[in-house]
Amino acid sequence: MTVKANKLALLGGPKAVSVDCGDIFAWPIVTREHEEAVLDVLRRGAMSGSDVSKQFEQEWAAYMGMKYALTFPNGTEALRSAMWACGVGAGDEVISPSMTYWASCTSALTLGAAVNFADIEPHSLCLDPADIEHRIGPRTRAIIVVHYAGYPADMDAIMAIARKHKVRVIEDVSHAHGGLYKGRMLGTFGDVSAMSMMSGKGFAVGEAGMMVTNERHLMERSIAYGFYERTGVASRFNAAESYITEPELLTYAGVPLGGYKHRMNQTCSAFGRVQLTQYPQRMQAIQDGMNRFWDLLEGVPGLRAHRPAKTSGSTMGGWYSPRGLYVAEELGGLSCEKFCEAVRAEGFDQTWPGANGPLHLHPVFQTADIFNMGKPTMISFGQRDVRQGPGTLPVSEKIGAIAFGIPWFKHDRPEIIKAYAGAYRKVAERANDLIA
Repeated sequence: MTVKANKLALLGGPKAVSVDCGDIFAWPIVTREHEEAVLDVLRRGAMSGSDVSKQFEQEWAAYMGMKYALTFPNGTEALRSAMWACGVGAGDEVISPSMTYWASCTSALTLGAAVNFADIEPHSLCLDPADIEHRIGPRTRAIIVVHYAGYPADMDAIMAIARKHKVRVIEDVSHAHGGLYKGRMLGTFGDVSAMSMMSGKGFAVGEAGMMVTNERHLMERSIAYGFYERTGVASRFNAAESYITEPELLTYAGVPLGGYKHRMNQTCSAFGRVQLTQYPQRMQAIQDGMNRFWDLLEGVPGLRAHRPAKTSGSTMGGWYSPRGLYVAEELGGLSCEKFCEAVRAEGFDQTWPGANGPLHLHPVFQTADIFNMGKPTMISFGQRDVRQGPGTLPVSEKIGAIAFGIPWFKHDRPEIIKAYAGAYRKVAERANDLIA
């Protein structure tokens, strides 16, 4: 009976997950308060206004303990604006992890800059400080740090390198809202941070982004770049309210320097304001549930938790798109792909090997001619050629063998979490059956 019960579902046995998961994966959690806040904007016809967004900005800046915050229609534009504010332009370079979503760095190309990709650490899946310094050249303007899947990057080491070489640091906090590095909130280490707040993120408000900084200069440049209505020129739609004091930027008041309209839809701002009041307890529930999952798998061969040590003072925030780390050698060489296939058969159909695809191998960063200049944009503006081929970033390139997806629990419900953890344990402990 025990043998039959433990037989892998992929080989004809019963599934490990048979419980009703209910709303444990539903996100975001929408309350009546959210609905009323959004309806107020709709009823007032204030979707394209800025009053609610300004309130959201003030509250978000206070939440992070920073001076300035600026709302955006999405995280991609927040990152583009942050790069431009930091002086990234034609012929320049930025350093970015290759293992990240494309929005972390692709905007550099639209500014005429190249992306010099660095490798990641196998335990954190974040930018490897040991692979940064040798990439810094005379035209390097910024290092983009991604707290990948919620794991805090090694900010002490990265900031030391950046300050030594007088290079700006842009934190992409899209995966890690509210996360801590040694007790300090992520997004408060670099010169500027930017993040997505789309509906799938840990802090989800619909389709939105946020930029945060303590430097007035960076904030003013971002306003001049994409917020024409905040530059001091009055119209029928907005008063003569200026957030800009720098004379050079005031020269261009009324027309955005970037040619972009970065105003955020205020239904999302309204939703975000309510979300912020509820986020700390929502985030704690996620952390409790996710840590419970990994505690149940402690010591299982082949599986490692993708989380910082509990004694480090670092946390995973909302634990967006959580990963596990895979050690095939401990499971007789069973591939991560086959392991995930077996877990899917056990009742969790959302686990797959890897994470994002390595960007340094993508044609956009190899051959794309965005500006029709007759040669790849990565080398169109006099940059040194920093393009890289297969084998150059070994950890990023083997992501499909060392990482896998796990459930993202939004509530700490022990029995349900135990069932899902049991699926992973069952496959790991019976890996030999798959090899045979």
